[in-house]
Amino acid sequence: MAVRRGLADLPEDALVLVACSGGADSLALASAARFAGRRTGLVTVDHGLQEGSDRRARSVAAWARDAGFDPVRIETVSVAGLSGGPEAAARTARYDALTAAAAELGAAAVLLGHTRDDQAETVLLALARGAGPRGLSGMPSRRGIFRRPMLDVARADTRKACAALGLAPWEDPHNTDPAYARSRVRASVLPVLVDALGAGVLGNLARTAALVAADNAALDELSAAALVSARSEEGLSVPVLAGMSPAIRGRVLHRWARELGAAGGALAYGHVTALDALVTDWHGQGAVHLPAGIAVERRSDDLVRVVPGHIS
Repeated sequence: MAVRRGLADLPEDALVLVACSGGADSLALASAARFAGRRTGLVTVDHGLQEGSDRRARSVAAWARDAGFDPVRIETVSVAGLSGGPEAAARTARYDALTAAAAELGAAAVLLGHTRDDQAETVLLALARGAGPRGLSGMPSRRGIFRRPMLDVARADTRKACAALGLAPWEDPHNTDPAYARSRVRASVLPVLVDALGAGVLGNLARTAALVAADNAALDELSAAALVSARSEEGLSVPVLAGMSPAIRGRVLHRWARELGAAGGALAYGHVTALDALVTDWHGQGAVHLPAGIAVERRSDDLVRVVPGHIS
């Protein structure tokens, strides 16, 4: 039912790809997608990070072909040279491969098997990092070509579905490796919360993410319009920015910094706070230095981008 709802807006003949690792969540998702009667293909990504990962990928692909998925693809990726830790690098490589496969095959959507438990873990990790509303909104149900139709489905239910279908899920050793923060949350933190607060805590965390995401969407619309109103010939108008509520002004400054070329993953709370101080706590301070070598300073009643070496 969750998968049918997640695909209801697509044409009946649209190709849908399922990203499948062979784990319980993605196997259950793949089976549900096939049951929904859609034209369904499957892509499994071999990151090459574990011994035998190529055999695992071939096994998933063989199962998919036997089950009637078409097309079936194995995408082999390398994380060498990618920024971030092992998890971040693998995620970047995986999403790049899935995006490329979808474009080549003409797929209308790529389904990801994240569950309610994954969403709860994401919210807890965001809280631990001190993330703002964007982090607390968790994983979006949709972003571009990617869709997560099982964010309301418990992880335990995907295992039950696999058992009922006679499927033997692959157990990713990374999911129990204490070297990874998400694995520690999964193995140690969530069980304690469930024991102390009841099983409903997982659904409540996921529901919180959905509520915050809806607020974020509304604030993003307001901040996009506010950015237009704040533009000046030089950059951004300080008086216009000063008249905005802090929540909107922070988003405007974040959006503008992204426009200037600062990557979202590198743009931190401290950067936006420093930009905000040029508006609300101006006492002649120097330029604010953003990621990618970008510098912004206040000149009279404007925030302007400056070239390093030409800073006032």
